[in-house]
Order: sequence, then structure tokens, then C-alpha cells
Amino acid sequence: MQQTIVLFALGSRGDIQPCVALGQGLAARGASVRVIAAARYANLIAAAGLDPAPLSVDPADLLNTEEGQELLAGGRNPVRFLRGMKRVLGPLAERLLAEIRTAARGADLVLAPSAGWLGEHLGEHLGIPSAVVHYQPSHPTRAFPHPLVPQARRLGPWGNRLSFQAVDLIAWLLAGRFINPWRRAELGLPKASALGLMRRVYRERPALCCFSPTVVPRPRDWPSNVHLTGYWFLDEPDYRPSDELVAFLEAGPPPVYVGFGSMVPAEPEATDRLVRAAIRMAGVRAVIMGDPKNTPVSSDEDIMVVEDVPHSWLFPRMAAVVHHGGAGTTAAGLRAGVPTVVCPFFGDQPYWGERVAALRAGPAPIPFRTLSVRTLAEAIRQSMHDPTLQLGAKNTGHRLSQENGTAMACDVIESLLTRRS
Repeated sequence: MQQTIVLFALGSRGDIQPCVALGQGLAARGASVRVIAAARYANLIAAAGLDPAPLSVDPADLLNTEEGQELLAGGRNPVRFLRGMKRVLGPLAERLLAEIRTAARGADLVLAPSAGWLGEHLGEHLGIPSAVVHYQPSHPTRAFPHPLVPQARRLGPWGNRLSFQAVDLIAWLLAGRFINPWRRAELGLPKASALGLMRRVYRERPALCCFSPTVVPRPRDWPSNVHLTGYWFLDEPDYRPSDELVAFLEAGPPPVYVGFGSMVPAEPEATDRLVRAAIRMAGVRAVIMGDPKNTPVSSDEDIMVVEDVPHSWLFPRMAAVVHHGGAGTTAAGLRAGVPTVVCPFFGDQPYWGERVAALRAGPAPIPFRTLSVRTLAEAIRQSMHDPTLQLGAKNTGHRLSQENGTAMACDVIESLLTRRS
């Protein structure tokens, strides 16, 4: 009997694509895969042969609101970040939870990110196994602090470990006020406590870490239920670029990519002017990933603006990539083997910028709020001309090309279903 696996992809495109890649791998092994995501990604999911379960709320749209802009300005302060998430999502929580419950019906296994531990609640309600998906290190360890709390490093190994528990505790204090009423009224479950949830999730639930041991070496104290699988890359071999893009790439030396994903700067036109000035100061050509709703879309002789080109196709053709440091975009840049400049906005993005620098695959990250024409131009020039960064990027890309994180994750999931049957 075919088994149904439900994947929660609650985020931007960078969160959706790994889930689609994983879903394709599971479908190839005979599973029926349903992906819960914002409605704008339904075509992407369906084109991969998976079943989309559209949500009525799009996180990218939420970032355009006043609350969303405050969230982007929150930087790396974990309390401010989590409170910002509550302000953005709180008014929509009841509707989202109802849609998620409906979409999970009939599942034999649920996989969900750690936010709110939604997979844990639904697995308990449906009487099925669940697993947690991590896009950044989120399981307690003494080796390093939580990506949102780098200051904990000063407190030593136990401070590092406690930082993960502190982030999860704060997150539950904010989310629990919405989720516990949902558990009681809709799922027929008793009230959950933070400590009880953390105990089960940390010790018992399989955790699939969608990042590479090349980028984040596995800590020795992670238990066996934590699986560091490697990245889940969604390649699009059938993609055909426009004639204009091909002509631009062939007209000169490899350009630099600049794009900030779903991050929407408070002043997009000012950001566009800054980026163009930095490109010209650095003396390079560029491909800018733009959204006509937020970014002027005019191309010049040395700058081409594109709207939707797969990173897997575009990045290997670049001389360097400049982006916000989202987990998925960082992974794509590193696999391409070209230097990466990270300009983080908030959340885990500064952490990924630091990992890029630690791998010597790019210069030190430049927080977006401090970005200037000079600092961006200097970082681009350093990426283009520093042989250490060129070699570090090339070596990292080679190592990532040897990994198959999707296959490893599928193996883990198959073992869960086998144990249940």
C-alpha cells in the first residue's frame, strides 16, 4: 500500500525548494508526497510531480508589511526576532493552523520545521511518526551556540548548549499561546509544556539537518536521532534561459550575481542605486535578481536584471555571488564553487555568512543595515581577486558536489516507515 508523506514548507522559496527535492526523491521510491506551502509555489510543487496543499498566507507578502519591515530590522537579537515573528504571524495563526490540520489528513508520516513543533502535535493527533527538519543547526550542542545567540560562546560549552534550549523555550512561550488552544479544541490533545516537548523532540524524534557536514561539521555530542544528511538540492535540468540572458553572458567576462531573495529592503530604489554604484566602482558586470514589484527592472550594458532564474543554472556561470545569506541560497552559492558575499538581514543569515568566511569561500559578511557602496565594492573586488577565497570556494564546491543529501534523507525516512509497518 502506498504511504503518504506530508512535508511542511513554511517559508520562502529557499525553504520550499529543498522540500520539493526531498519530495521528488521520496516519490521516486514509491511514496505519495504532499507539500504544504504558500499558494504561489503550487505550480513548482505540481511540476515536480507532487501534491500541493496551498496555504492562504504567503510569508513573502508578510515581509512587505510594517511588522515585516520591523522584523527585517531586528538583526540577530533572538527575543526581538521571535517577538517579531509573533507580531507577523499571530493574527493569522488560527487560520494557518486550521489549514495545516486539514492538509495533514491521511498522512502516514509528517515532516516539519522546528517552529512551533507542528509535526510533533500532528503526529500525536494522527497517531503517526513525525520528524523535525532543520535548515540551520538547531539541536543542542556544546560545540557552538545557537545561530541566533552567538554571544553565548563567551559562556563556554554549557552556555552554547543552553542557548539552543533558551531559543526553543522563548519560541514556545510565544507560539504556545496559539498552539495549546488549537491542541485542545481542534486536535483533542492536552496542553503541552515546553519542557515536555523539548524532551521528546531532543531525545526521541528523528531530526533531518538539511545542511552539509562540509559546511557545519557534526558535533560529537549530537545523538543518533540527529541526521546530518547534506543539502537537498532541487536541480532544474529542463530550464532554458532567455536569449537575452545568454547574449549578456557571452558578451563579456563572467558577471557577479546580486540578489536578496525574499528580503524586501525598506527603500528598494535606494538599495538598487547602491548596488549599481558598487558594481561600477568594483569594475565588474552583474546580473541582478529583481522583483518588478520592489526593484527597478531596467538593464544596462553592464547590468542585466532577471526575475526568476534557477540558482543551480546561474551561479556556476558567475564570477561571484552576493546575497542575503539564506540557507538555500548560501548552499547554492557554495556548491557553484564561486566566492560568496553575504549581506545578512536577520535570523540565521549572519551565521551562514560566518560559515562562508570560515570556509574561506568568501569575505566576512556585511550586515545589510551597514551596507555602503564602498564596502560592497571592496567585498566584490576581494572575492574576484583574492586567490585564497577563489581556492576556498572551489574546494568547498567540489566537496559539496560529491554529496547526495537527498538520498541520505530518503534513507532515514524509509527506515521510519519500515519500523512502523
